[in-house]
Amino acid sequence: MKILSRIWELKFSKLWRLAWIGIKNPFLVLPSNRATIRTMQICDRLYGDAHHGDNKPNAFRHALWNILIVRRVLRFVKTEKKALEWAEKITTLHETLMPNPPLEREMDLHNNEVGRRFYAELKDSSEEDIIDFLERKAKEAVKIESVVETENLRNNLVYIKD
Repeated sequence: MKILSRIWELKFSKLWRLAWIGIKNPFLVLPSNRATIRTMQICDRLYGDAHHGDNKPNAFRHALWNILIVRRVLRFVKTEKKALEWAEKITTLHETLMPNPPLEREMDLHNNEVGRRFYAELKDSSEEDIIDFLERKAKEAVKIESVVETENLRNNLVYIKD
């Protein structure tokens, strides 16, 4: 599994940071992991390996990942605010532990945030309706060439490569 192989590449300090988050939030690790696995299953089914690029399918994946994390951890934290904060914390940590070049990092962080923003209008939707919504948003995603471009695209998914 790609996720496990990436974990083994981490330096001890990064592994410790990841472990510490899990120790402090043991009841949120499993639902977050399940959301991650479900996201990958959906993206593999819809896009094959294409969602591993810096493209529209990747934008879809990041938005979906955040929405599914919020939905799954909400059962444990009881408030949307806490679930959204956790999703932000864990997905931002992922970008910190698995660093990308600045533009790719900004793209991922931006699409994570947009996904959390979309959660408000999708919270009562079925998984299929969420997928349909995000597929439409991914088709409308805006191609960026610099980090500053995301500032004016708060409600748009973004991508770098076609």
